[in-house]
Amino acid sequence: MAENNNNGASEIKETLNQSEAFILKYKKAIICGVSVAVVAVLACLLWNNYSDKQQVKASTEMAKAQEYYGMAVQGDMPDLFKMALEGDSLGHAGFKTIADEYSSTKAGNLANLYAGICCARLGQLDEAAEYFDEFDSEDDQMISPSAKAAVGNIEASQNNLDDAVKTLVKAADMADNNTLSPGFLIQAGEILESQGKKAEALELYQRIKDNYYQWVKYSTIDAYIERVKE
Repeated sequence: MAENNNNGASEIKETLNQSEAFILKYKKAIICGVSVAVVAVLACLLWNNYSDKQQVKASTEMAKAQEYYGMAVQGDMPDLFKMALEGDSLGHAGFKTIADEYSSTKAGNLANLYAGICCARLGQLDEAAEYFDEFDSEDDQMISPSAKAAVGNIEASQNNLDDAVKTLVKAADMADNNTLSPGFLIQAGEILESQGKKAEALELYQRIKDNYYQWVKYSTIDAYIERVKE
C-alpha cells in the first residue's frame, strides 16, 4: 500500500511539473509575442502627424513615458517600466493616465499598447490583456494581431486554454500573413496537443502547410503534422 501511495504521489508530482512547465512556457511566450508588438510600436510612431491641440498635448505628455520605456527595454529594469506605466514623482504622466485622458487621440490609443507591454513585463497579466484589447490599430496586419496574440499567451499562462486557442487563431486570422500567422497557429496547436485534441491541432498545422508556403520555418511543419496524426 505504501508503494502504491508513493507511485501515485510520483505521478501527481510529474503531472504538476508538466503543467507548470507548460504554463511557464506561455508566460515566456508573452514576451516573444509582445516583442513583435514592441517592434511594431516603432511603426506606430509614424502616426505622429498631430494637428489639433489634444493630439499635440497628448504626444507631448507621451515623451517622458516613452523615454522611461526605452531605457526600461534596454536595461530590462522593472522600476522604469513602472514609471513609464504610472508616471513619476515629478508629475510626468504615465501611459495609464495618457490612455485614459486622451482616449480619443492616436497618442492615447498608442498608450494602450505601451501600457499593455509594461504591465506584461511587470507581471500584471490581467491588466495587460485589458490594455491590449483596448488598443485599436485600424485593422493593420502586424500590430493588432501581435497585441491579440499577446492576450492569447496571457490566457494560456493562466491556464485558460480554450480561450487561448480561440484568441491565437483569431490573431492568425487578423494577420493572415506568412510572418505572424504560422507562429500563432503553432502556439494554438501546441495548446490543443496539451489537451489531447490532436485532430484539432492537425487542422491548424495543415492550414499552415496549405496556406503559408513562405513562412521562414515552413520546412518544419511536416514534423508537427506527423506528430499528431493518429
